[in-house]
Amino acid sequence: QVQLVESGGGSVQAGDSLRLSCAASGRTFSDYNMAWFRQRPGKEREFVARIIWNGNRTYYADSVKGRFAISRDNAKGTLYLQMNSLKPEDTAVYYCAATRLHGIVVESVAQYTSWGQGTQVTVSS
Repeated sequence: QVQLVESGGGSVQAGDSLRLSCAASGRTFSDYNMAWFRQRPGKEREFVARIIWNGNRTYYADSVKGRFAISRDNAKGTLYLQMNSLKPEDTAVYYCAATRLHGIVVESVAQYTSWGQGTQVTVSS
């Protein structure tokens, strides 16, 4: 399995921006479709955004569409999530995840086999 380590979380004000990073190791990064999930307080883990193995297609949850951007650098083995116009409801632990499933919609927790430890994002009003 690929090993994943997130970084870049923090505490910000509403309207601010943050960029999360996820460093992969142990396997060929470009073999994997990648995603960001988040878990808000008292809620189940939910899909945020995903990107296919070569970076050519991205998909977003409606709640973040137009504000967040997922990207990847296969040469560096790193996944990113640029988060703009942050809102208090974006407060959550953010996780990157990897799957070797291809050719289907992969937006559920169960479809991902590798996970990072999570990074906390707190947005205050």
